[in-house]
Amino acid sequence: MDPLGARSQFVDIQTLPTWQQQLDDDGEETLKHQNDSLLSQQTFPSPFPFRPDINRKIILFTGDVTLLNCTAIVNTSNESLNDKNPVSDNIHQLAGPELRDELLKLKGCRTGEAKLTKGFNLAARFIIHTVGPKYKAKYRTAAESSLYSCYRNIMQLATEQSMASVGFCVVNTTKRGYPLVDATHIAFRTVRRFLENHGNSIETLVFAVSDTEEPVYKKLLPLYYPRSEEEEAACLPLLPADIGNSEGEPVVPERQIRIAEKPGSLEDESDEESLESDLDHVGNHAFARMEGDVDKQRKLILQGQMSEAAMQKQHQRNYNRWLCRARAEDLSDIAALKALYQTGVDMCGRTVMVVVGRNIPVTLIDLEKALLYFIHVMDHITVKEYVMVYFHTLTSEHNHMDSNFLRNLYDIVDTKFKKNLKAFYFVHPTFRSKASTWFFTTFTVSGLKDKVRYLDSLRQLFTCVKPEQIDIPPFVLEYDARRADASHPESLGVFSL
Repeated sequence: MDPLGARSQFVDIQTLPTWQQQLDDDGEETLKHQNDSLLSQQTFPSPFPFRPDINRKIILFTGDVTLLNCTAIVNTSNESLNDKNPVSDNIHQLAGPELRDELLKLKGCRTGEAKLTKGFNLAARFIIHTVGPKYKAKYRTAAESSLYSCYRNIMQLATEQSMASVGFCVVNTTKRGYPLVDATHIAFRTVRRFLENHGNSIETLVFAVSDTEEPVYKKLLPLYYPRSEEEEAACLPLLPADIGNSEGEPVVPERQIRIAEKPGSLEDESDEESLESDLDHVGNHAFARMEGDVDKQRKLILQGQMSEAAMQKQHQRNYNRWLCRARAEDLSDIAALKALYQTGVDMCGRTVMVVVGRNIPVTLIDLEKALLYFIHVMDHITVKEYVMVYFHTLTSEHNHMDSNFLRNLYDIVDTKFKKNLKAFYFVHPTFRSKASTWFFTTFTVSGLKDKVRYLDSLRQLFTCVKPEQIDIPPFVLEYDARRADASHPESLGVFSL
């Protein structure tokens, strides 16, 4: 991927060890020290669980980001895109004068945004330019949000441009005064969350640091990218209190809008009780929704007097409120179950979403958070045609969703969820699951029954989705292989006769 004539000083990222491979003596020594802590014995799950697939995408490189042969490298600059800092100076020097001419056409870049140019004489094909915030303690919240936007927009741009690899410099320059440790926390968690939720197409991310920055990065990387379950447990007590929401974005409680029932009245309740009561009523008032008399609207619905258009509008408002909640809440505990994820495409080129029934401990999780996570993951998928593959393999009673929950989910989701779902492949069904699904799709919801396809084997699934286009859990593969062997016993003894 190097451009023709690239000099030998350029670094091939394929030769660099991944973070998963960098289990050096320092890491082991730190792990032993952390394991001595009583806090590391806690049993609750980490919001950043051990994910070797993600760790294999991460590289920590001590050196110049301009030398990397990534698809794109990151340049940190100012609003005019003419900042004088070591990273920008090196990029301009190696890229050549054409880069300066192209930057003039961009007409600047706002703080937190990301803009793209060619790489010109660099080994990288592209340069992603971003502007980090100026840090002042009294404006810390704004600075955190802006720095999050830098990393998030870089990742979003890389995904939109189908980039395989990105080389990150340290976005927060010394000139802008952002504390390195605080900034590194935001960088790691934002990138981690993006890889979890949207990063299937990205193969490699390189964090390029200087000798002075390396110790900080090396110390904090295990918190967000643990390389073993032991390291995950050891690092859990070291995570900061603020780990952002499900996208890594800073959560600011003061921004929660609270509308009291009677703003002018005095209450005898404690501040804590009052706050809890107020938060319970957020979004439940007609004024908050700006939609008139809610009781009157409900009465019209019951009497069948509300127009279809008005009902659709009300449903859309309701869904948007759920979507806003889904984007704001920390749903990392649900994401860690790996029960819902995006994989490849089917034979018709439609996105394939996978649901693993065995990974849903219905009796142990917050079902409302599960609903929010489903909305959060699926919202951008359902804007176009898609299919779902549900593995019912080896599920038990505590994995089965209640019909009331499923009905509630079906009623809440946007119209696009139902319209663009083209097939629901039910893999390894049992007689009981077929019966309950038939009852649910016949009497509880409409429009779904004709989309359900029962598949007794993966071989049948592969007629709809190619094997290389779907990520199947190992236990499903093993179960299917055992069933195939059991259904053809003669093939096992044919050579022993």
